Amino acid sequence: MKCTDAVILEQKMLVPEIYQMILQTEAPMCAMPGQFVQVQVPGYYLRRPISICEIDDRQVTLIYKTVGQGTGTMSQMNKGDILNLFGPLGTGFPILPKDPVLIGGGVGIPPLFETAKQYRSLKKNVTVILGFNTKEQIFLAERFAQLGCRVIMATMDGSYGIAGTVMDAMHAESVSKEFVLACGPLPMLKAVSAECQGYISLESRMACGIGACMGCTVRDSEGGSLRVCKDGPVFAIGKAVL
Repeated sequence: MKCTDAVILEQKMLVPEIYQMILQTEAPMCAMPGQFVQVQVPGYYLRRPISICEIDDRQVTLIYKTVGQGTGTMSQMNKGDILNLFGPLGTGFPILPKDPVLIGGGVGIPPLFETAKQYRSLKKNVTVILGFNTKEQIFLAERFAQLGCRVIMATMDGSYGIAGTVMDAMHAESVSKEFVLACGPLPMLKAVSAECQGYISLESRMACGIGACMGCTVRDSEGGSLRVCKDGPVFAIGKAVL
C-alpha cells in the first residue's frame, strides 16, 4: 500500500447519483479485485473509501455514489484535477479455479467488474446477477456482457429483467449456489449468506483504512471481532456476523 497522486482522465455520471472516475496514477498500482483505495478529497480531513472497479497498470477506475458532502465534492471535480489515493487496501475476492456466480446490488456492483475480468481471463464461465430498484438505475450491465459473462438482471419494481431481488432472479434462473462472490446492501448479503457458499464483501464507515482505529469492526462468528478495512472487506460466508 502507498500514497500516490492521480490525475483525473475522465469523470461522468452514469445514472443519477452514480459517477465513474478514471484516474492515471504516478506509478503502477497492483490490486486484487474487491480491494479499495482511500481517496483524499480536497477540503476534507478524512479520506473516502472507494472500491476499485477496474485497474490496469497506472489507470484506475472508480465508480461511486454521492452519499454526502465529500463524495458530492468529488463528483464536481474535473478532468486534469488531482486526487491523492492511499492503497490498495483490504482483502479482495479470491481467484480460484472455479466458475463463479457474481451477485451485486447497487453501488456494490463496481468491485465485481474487475473480479469478472480476472475470472474471464482464466477462461472461466462467469454468471453475473445484478439487482436494482428500477431500470433507470442500471449501470455496468453491458460491460459485463462484453466480457462474455452471462448477465441476469433483477429490478424491485419489475421494470426490467426479473421482478424482485437478486435471490428471486437466482431461483428463477436456477443458478448454482456453490461458489458465489457478492457485494451489495446488507439485506442482500444476509439473503445470499443464508443460501449460498462463497464470499461476501461488506461495507462500513471507516477512518484509517488500515485497521488501526477499530472504527469498522464487526463480530466474528467465533466470538471475536473483525476489522472490515483490514480483515475484509471480503469475508468467507459465515465468518462475519451480519
